[in-house]
Amino acid sequence: MVGLYLVEPVLAIYAFSTFLTFPLVPQYIYRRLWQDLTNTTYSTDDDGSRCISNSSINHTNKHEEVQKAASLFSLYSELSSIIPSLIVTLLLVAYSDYRGRKITIILPVVGFLLYAVAFLAISFFELNIYLLIMASCISSMFGGYATMLGGCFSYVADRCDDKKTKTLRMAAVDMVLGLLSGVASLCTGYFLRAAGFNWPIFTAFLFQGVNLLYAVFVLEETVKLPDLMTVSGPLHISLQKLGSAIYQIFALASPRTKTLLVLMLLIFFTFSFSFVGSLSIVTLYELNEPLCWSEILIGYGSALSTFVFLTSFIGVFVFSRFLPNVAIVFIGLLSVVAGLIMTAFAKTTLVMFLARVPMLLSVMPAPVLRSMMSSIVSKTEQGALFACVACLESLSTNVAVAVFSSIYAATVAWFPGFCFLLGGLLCLFPISMLGAVWLLGPDSREEAERLIAEEESLDANNSTPII
Repeated sequence: MVGLYLVEPVLAIYAFSTFLTFPLVPQYIYRRLWQDLTNTTYSTDDDGSRCISNSSINHTNKHEEVQKAASLFSLYSELSSIIPSLIVTLLLVAYSDYRGRKITIILPVVGFLLYAVAFLAISFFELNIYLLIMASCISSMFGGYATMLGGCFSYVADRCDDKKTKTLRMAAVDMVLGLLSGVASLCTGYFLRAAGFNWPIFTAFLFQGVNLLYAVFVLEETVKLPDLMTVSGPLHISLQKLGSAIYQIFALASPRTKTLLVLMLLIFFTFSFSFVGSLSIVTLYELNEPLCWSEILIGYGSALSTFVFLTSFIGVFVFSRFLPNVAIVFIGLLSVVAGLIMTAFAKTTLVMFLARVPMLLSVMPAPVLRSMMSSIVSKTEQGALFACVACLESLSTNVAVAVFSSIYAATVAWFPGFCFLLGGLLCLFPISMLGAVWLLGPDSREEAERLIAEEESLDANNSTPII
């Protein structure tokens, strides 16, 4: 069988399966907690009338109680998975510089399959919902979403030499991620209404099974492996090599480049923390009064939210022709701030949908920052770089969900939109650091000479680093 150098299908199927399941989790937890805490059946009216017809003080108190319990459940789930996910992401993506990118793609798919089986069993047999926390922890030991992204972006960096091509290709990967996740989110509401929770989960499981076959047997490896005898060795030596690869990114760079790289990593971290943390409580916010959205409306909302990946790709494609990367990131951050502020005060379905409009360019910072960082390190350091990026992304995502879930539980009674205002305020930090990046500017000549010298040295030795 002839292999393909196309990693986009893997990420597309992974995104579709993940976002077919992802909106189900808070809704399933919310319904189970509603039944357990109120001893009543959860209403699934399509028009949101359950808020209107049950707008008593007692019903409002029930909503607040379930909201707090659901947000705390999200907190416990994230805390249980954050440490293994960080460790595995860092080691696997850095290790891919030596043993290939496919390991960072295959293992997250396996982890998802295990989580889907656990979710299906809990839903079908109505087991204790807290078993989902254990399933999330086990799944995180295979790397998860951040590992998949780190591996895919390292794969793309291996295939792209031109700086502009790399930016557009990474933006295209983000677009594929967004479009497929949007389609999945749109399908979830109708699928849930028609068939319940079990069939969507089983469908996601089947898609990921196909994805695993493609990744193992069709996808080509971009890192050429040496003989297996040359890569064996004690585990502690392997870990030392991985740590050394990450260290060398900063040790061999000029002071200006090191400063730029640290600043861009901090911008990426704070942006991801603010953006993902705010969006993580959107479903609970939509289930709460006065919106009280049904699963159909939640599906439409999720689809519109992920539509921004397409508009952000168009934005990168257009702006990259006449604007520097720093300006593109700045526009994306302003888009996030405007959208979060509008969401904080959304009290009707129309306004909640319109709040997605200011965020049409909100995904632009991520691929552009990845391209900027990738362009100032050598080809042999791409895996180590994206290991750092993926680790930071995993850390920011998990910590953000835990922090924003706990804050939402504490503020839902008096101002449910507080988390969105907080997310917008936190975006001021990456905006200020972005100004420092613009003032410093990359030392293009010095870094180009360093990268050329390293690559020429690597070609002269004609050898692959040994672990």
